[in-house]
Amino acid sequence: MNILGIETSCDETSAAVLCSGKVLSNVVSSQHCHTLFGGVVPELASREHERLIVTIVDAAITESNIRKNELDVIAATAGPGLIGAVMVGLSFAQGMAYALKIPFVAINHIEAHIFSPFINEGSSLPPPEGRFVSLTVSGGHTLLSLVEQDLSYKVIGRTLDDAAGEAFDKTGKMLGLPYPAGPVIDTLAERGNPAFHLFPRALTSASQSSKNYQGNFDFSFSGLKTSVLTWLQKQSPEYIEEHKADIAASIQAAIVSVLVEKTVAAARSQRIRAVAMAGGVSANSALRKAMKEACNKAGITLHVPSTLYSTDNAAMIATLASLKIYRGMETEYRYNKAPYASFTAGARRA
Repeated sequence: MNILGIETSCDETSAAVLCSGKVLSNVVSSQHCHTLFGGVVPELASREHERLIVTIVDAAITESNIRKNELDVIAATAGPGLIGAVMVGLSFAQGMAYALKIPFVAINHIEAHIFSPFINEGSSLPPPEGRFVSLTVSGGHTLLSLVEQDLSYKVIGRTLDDAAGEAFDKTGKMLGLPYPAGPVIDTLAERGNPAFHLFPRALTSASQSSKNYQGNFDFSFSGLKTSVLTWLQKQSPEYIEEHKADIAASIQAAIVSVLVEKTVAAARSQRIRAVAMAGGVSANSALRKAMKEACNKAGITLHVPSTLYSTDNAAMIATLASLKIYRGMETEYRYNKAPYASFTAGARRA
C-alpha cells in the first residue's frame, strides 16, 4: 500500500510517501520568515504553506519513485495546530484524493507524534507489545499519555500553562538568543554548568508542593519563565553575557529534570516497562541522555525517534495512517465528512 502523508500544522510544510511501512521519501521545508518576530505568525505560516505545498508534494512523490496514480491512500493532519495552516494541507489532501478517486484519512497531529518513535531507519515498526507511556513534548504541547495496544490512549498529564518548548524559546529570547531558541540553548548548554543557578521545578518532588506530587503528572513552566526573567533583571548585561552558557545549562536542567521525573513516575505508577518520547523537544540532547539514564535505572525500555522524525514531519502522518489501516480502520471515499471524526473516538481523556 502506497500512502502519501501531508503535514502543515505549524511552520513546516512536509510530504512523505510510505510503501508497505517503509518510508520512501520525507520532504520537509521549514519556514524562516518568522525569525524577525520571535515566534510563528499564523497568517505568514498559512501563506508559506500555500506557496510551497505543490512543490513539496511533487518532490516527495518524485523522490519515492512512484507515480501519483499508484497512490492508494492520502493522509493529512487535521489538527490540532494553527487553523489556517492546517486547512491548507487538509484541503489540498482532500482535493487530491478526490481527483485520484482514492481514500482520504484525517490524522491527529499529536497522535502521529506519539507513534513517531516507531519509525526507524526508513521503515515503520509496530508499537511495542502491551501498553506504554508517551511523553509528547514540543513548542505547543507537553502531554503524558497512557497508550493501549489498540492505539487508543488516555491523557494522564498535561501542562497547566506553557509547553516545555515555549519555555525554551521564551527564556532563550530573554537571553537574546535567536528564534527558535531551543536548539541554540541545547548547543550553548554543552559548555555551561547546569548547577550554576537552581531555577524552580514546579509540581515535582524538588518543589515546595512536593507533598501534593503523588498522582500528579501535570506540568507547569510559567513559573520557570517568571523566575528566569526576575533573576536576569537583577544581573548586569556584562554578567549575563559572561555566564550565558551557564544560564542556558541551568534553564535546560530545570526543564529536563521535570520532564524526566514526571515521565518515569507515570510509568512506575502504571507498572509499565516501556516509555516513548516524541515531539520537537525530544531532539534535545540533554533530555535524551537524562531520560535514557533514568529509564535504564528504572528497568524501563525507552523508544525515541531519530532527530529527523522528532520535529513536525509527514512521515509520521503516513505512518499513523498505515498503523490504523493495518489495525482494521476502514478508509472512506466521503470527502465532506468532518475531518476530526476519524480520530476523536480513539482518544480518551483522563
